[in-house]
Amino acid sequence: MKKLLLLLPLLLLLKAQAQDAKAIHFKAILVDTHNDALSNELITKLDLSKRQTIGNLDLPRAKEGGLDVQVFSIWCGAEYGKGTAFNFANREIDSLYALIKRNPGKMVLARNAAEVKKAVAKGEFVAMIGVEGGHMIEERMDYIDALAKRGMRYLTLTWNNSTSWSTSAADETHHRDSLVKAGHIGLSDYGKQIVRHLNDLGVMVDVSHVGEQTFYDVIATSTKPVIASHSCAYALDPNQRNMKDDQLKALAKNGGVVFVNFYSGFVDSTYAHKESRFLRAHHAELDSLKEVYHDADLAKIRLNAMHKEESDQVRPPLSQLIKHIDYIAKLIGVDHVGIGSDFDGAESYPLGMDDVTDYPKITEELLKLNYSEADIDKILGGNFMRVLKANTGK
Repeated sequence: MKKLLLLLPLLLLLKAQAQDAKAIHFKAILVDTHNDALSNELITKLDLSKRQTIGNLDLPRAKEGGLDVQVFSIWCGAEYGKGTAFNFANREIDSLYALIKRNPGKMVLARNAAEVKKAVAKGEFVAMIGVEGGHMIEERMDYIDALAKRGMRYLTLTWNNSTSWSTSAADETHHRDSLVKAGHIGLSDYGKQIVRHLNDLGVMVDVSHVGEQTFYDVIATSTKPVIASHSCAYALDPNQRNMKDDQLKALAKNGGVVFVNFYSGFVDSTYAHKESRFLRAHHAELDSLKEVYHDADLAKIRLNAMHKEESDQVRPPLSQLIKHIDYIAKLIGVDHVGIGSDFDGAESYPLGMDDVTDYPKITEELLKLNYSEADIDKILGGNFMRVLKANTGK
């Protein structure tokens, strides 16, 4: 009985903290700067306006998780190039437009911070557009104009593949010698023209996926704050896709924001080895699933679902994700970190972070680390709103 009496104040405190977290979370404007649901939708034909049992996002679950604004990634792989990539980008944008049209009064496309605030105040789910990969403009400035006209609010200068005018992190890491030999590393003069044109259009420059040289060339060229739409801290996981401390500091000096990626491989340095062992154990099933889905990530997602208990052993704890947010906030300031989940774009996320309904857990964990409500508001969406306004002017 005495133990129960001693526990009672603690239980009441925990309950109060949970209530505080919920109130803070749903009061904030929550923005996720990167989700690949549209790419998957073209394959699975799922209707994102209805609750689904697969994937990480749909409108009912977004509401449950307090997600107000989703920047949808417009993406295609390196196999798409001149004559195909731009058309594929527009096909994905068409699918987003169709989703919005099917949900009048519930979902709206926004192009600036003022439109976001207006829509959120009306209780509408806000969709925005980010184009992931400079190869999708096919080296044409007028294609940038066309995509911006359709609503593109950021352009990720490279995906894993380089373009003729910018080099990727993958190529700068694994093919640096050949890039140097060819005299092509970082932004070319044309690449710098593209950055300046994006600045003029009010389209944010996204440095996730780009190589270090490209990154520093962007910082030296851009007159507006840039973003990293879905990246983590290299100091905690030395993956080529993560950002080193000096890069983070340069981004903060620029006024930009890094939006933390949830993918297990960018959160946990031990994940790749554990995942490789898991995939080898189930390689025959994985090969069969690739034949069905014609997409490696979707095949892995399905394989993980088929062997959930085993695949869960490979996932990092939620605390490891929070460490990335906390590390970046402490290194460069809370004004320069946000949320860029990469949901629907990878096969694995930390335990407890299964879909968009789990966002409130981030708020709970930040409160435990004594982040103030004002700081949590910045991380959840305030920093995005600031950098968006700085680029668009409204």
